[in-house]
Amino acid sequence: MTAGGTDGLSHVAADGSARMVDVSAKPETARMARATGLIRMQPATLAAIVRNQLAKGDVIGVARVAGIMAAKRTAELIPMCHPLPLTDVALSFTPDDRLPGVRVEAVARTVGRTGVEMEALTAVAVSLLTIYDMAKAIDRGMEVCDISLAEKTGGAGGDYARLVGTGSAI
Repeated sequence: MTAGGTDGLSHVAADGSARMVDVSAKPETARMARATGLIRMQPATLAAIVRNQLAKGDVIGVARVAGIMAAKRTAELIPMCHPLPLTDVALSFTPDDRLPGVRVEAVARTVGRTGVEMEALTAVAVSLLTIYDMAKAIDRGMEVCDISLAEKTGGAGGDYARLVGTGSAI
């Protein structure tokens, strides 16, 4: 059994109850996480978003701000996450006619004792949900898909990278 109580589950105490991991003994290091996701939609919906022709306004601009706000509030949403002093949160949005839809990427950075994977993932999820909310009046069939960690650096767990597609961002 590991220090967390059960093999491989750091958020489970020896008695099986949920617990927050004590990171006070870990050194502060520079950490980065990059997450990706996408939303599929009708071609006309994508065209309206790209041309900024939706009644609710600038979908990409609002989704960017929503993602940044979400990253900053991750510890309030995910029960066992530590509140982190984020040093940077950046989002990019890439329209993709092949989906059709929009690909979203978030990069979160901090100098701390624990990683920023959840902040990057939360930023992507909330950005995609914001796109859905702002465009649902013309396309209720949109699908939020494939939210995942693409890369992380820093910390004792080492670096991680997943191969992802590329494209131009807006």
